[in-house]
Amino acid sequence: MTTRNVTANENANAPSAFKTVGLFLIPILLLAAVIALFVFTGGAGLHVAPAAPIESVQFERIVLRPGVIELQVQNTSPQEIRLAQININDSIVPFRVTPDATIPRLGSATVTIPYPWVEANPYTLTIFSSNSMSFETTITAAAATQFVDTQTLLSFTLIGLYVGVVPVFLGIFWYPALRRFGSRAFAFLMAVTVGLLLFLGIDATSEAFEVANTLGGPFQGVGLVGLGIVGTVLLLEAISTRQNKLGRSESQQRMSVAFMIAVGIGLHNLGEGLAIGAAYSVGAAALGAFLVIGFIIQNITEGLGIIAPIVRDRPQWLNLALLGLIGGAPAIVGAWVGGLSYSPALAVLFLAIGAGAVFQVAYQISKMIRNDASKRPMPFTLLAGVLTGMVVLYMTGLLMK
Repeated sequence: MTTRNVTANENANAPSAFKTVGLFLIPILLLAAVIALFVFTGGAGLHVAPAAPIESVQFERIVLRPGVIELQVQNTSPQEIRLAQININDSIVPFRVTPDATIPRLGSATVTIPYPWVEANPYTLTIFSSNSMSFETTITAAAATQFVDTQTLLSFTLIGLYVGVVPVFLGIFWYPALRRFGSRAFAFLMAVTVGLLLFLGIDATSEAFEVANTLGGPFQGVGLVGLGIVGTVLLLEAISTRQNKLGRSESQQRMSVAFMIAVGIGLHNLGEGLAIGAAYSVGAAALGAFLVIGFIIQNITEGLGIIAPIVRDRPQWLNLALLGLIGGAPAIVGAWVGGLSYSPALAVLFLAIGAGAVFQVAYQISKMIRNDASKRPMPFTLLAGVLTGMVVLYMTGLLMK
């Protein structure tokens, strides 16, 4: 009898399921019909041609080899585009395009220019399309491009260590001293961490928008920033909510927050490594060195932020080492990506993810502070801490930007 009832219910539910799917598909099919009608009938009868061709080209990478300049470009126009002429410092130069001088929409091509460029000299390169539209990029200081080899990977690894791993670990080494702080000093330290993270998030968001402005229209740079920030915030919030439901002790929850801070700072350091690697890849070695020194000074405060939630506990040294690696090691990956295969769209996404991560972590720490403040309010201590954290990073920014 039970088997018959189950079978009968399945047979009854099957038509209902088909009906639900059919009702769901009807609006989609009608929408497709409207679009087809619009396309095949010439739209609404408005035949307005643009006054000038709508063309745009994105310069993805510039590669310099002895006697050769190589441009990797992408067509971000609504239609195909044909490259007709190239000028370097207002002089017409010969060139060849691979695979073809006619580039389809969102297609990419490599432009090879035989040219006797000189080390450290600036160059302005202008591409003209067959419709006489111009697209310009500059080389501020020419230098041979680094290619993938063992020495280059080692160099970028060392840069990532200098920028990310070493300063984060130096910040973690403050742990024994911080354990001597009282409750008011601890609250101030937590507030400093929030200030640090907020400043990092604002700075990363600004950099993401700056790079997004260089992207072609189809890539929707602003939307990419929003996707990275919102997606990361929601992901980390979901992870945090899931962990809170596991019935962990207060010390375990604080360790969980410390790991979230390390992840957030690690994602931010991924963007920093990307910026430094990109600076070296385009020959701006002095800029790269300046960024390295500045980030070393700044990132020691990140180690302080990682251990702030667990100062009252006695974590294992293995956990502290893991926190340092999570927070600092992504700078190595970022330096690899930025130095060897820089992509503006990827840079925007990395920076946005880093911003979203530190904003979410700042929110989690704020909840911890709010819970403690309900027992012993210290509003001016918290205000001073947040402002101190932001001012510290602002002052370090004066040294590196």
